[in-house]
Amino acid sequence: MDTPRSSWRNTTHDWANAVDLDHLASIRRDPDAFAPGGVPHLALEVIAYAADEAEHNGRGGGHCVVTLHPDGSVSVADDGRGTDTRRDERGQVVKKPVMATKDLRFFDHPGAQVLPDGRPRRGMSVVAALSEWLVHTNRRRNGSWTQRYEHGVPVTDLTPVADDGSSGTVVRFRPDEKLRATGAWTAGELIRLGAPWRHLSVEVDDRRTG
Repeated sequence: MDTPRSSWRNTTHDWANAVDLDHLASIRRDPDAFAPGGVPHLALEVIAYAADEAEHNGRGGGHCVVTLHPDGSVSVADDGRGTDTRRDERGQVVKKPVMATKDLRFFDHPGAQVLPDGRPRRGMSVVAALSEWLVHTNRRRNGSWTQRYEHGVPVTDLTPVADDGSSGTVVRFRPDEKLRATGAWTAGELIRLGAPWRHLSVEVDDRRTG
């Protein structure tokens, strides 16, 4: 894009604000409010972004795979366009700050979308803030990269990854221990909760043991 950030239109997130520490801290102070039901709600927050892509990709739908890993982490991989990434007037690569700032459409918005678990959607920053770590891998036509966060704060720069000809996003996160211990839930529950999104097919790969 190579234009000043100040001219970029904010639709879902504020391009000028890379990390909102106060916002992340407010989420961490009340995990019960922002992740009711524990890990399944966090997974739905991520799947919702895949559903957005599937609905507006012009291909009539999309697919995502939710993987439940033995270490308690969850990954959501979709076949969308990937997270928006641009270059500013200095040639610096800038990604939309979906993990570390509030989603302007949903957070603290009385008319926010309701997720399939009956709870309001608040955005990806909830997942990042309430996870020990989160790795966001992004494949897009103008470049592919990965970045790691700890409790919502980026701890690496954008690290290039090899282009494999595909596009889409993989978000892998390990929720805080308290959330991982919240109730028993199954892969079937996630499949059921993912069914209402008409434009997105959801597959669950449960690799947990025991």
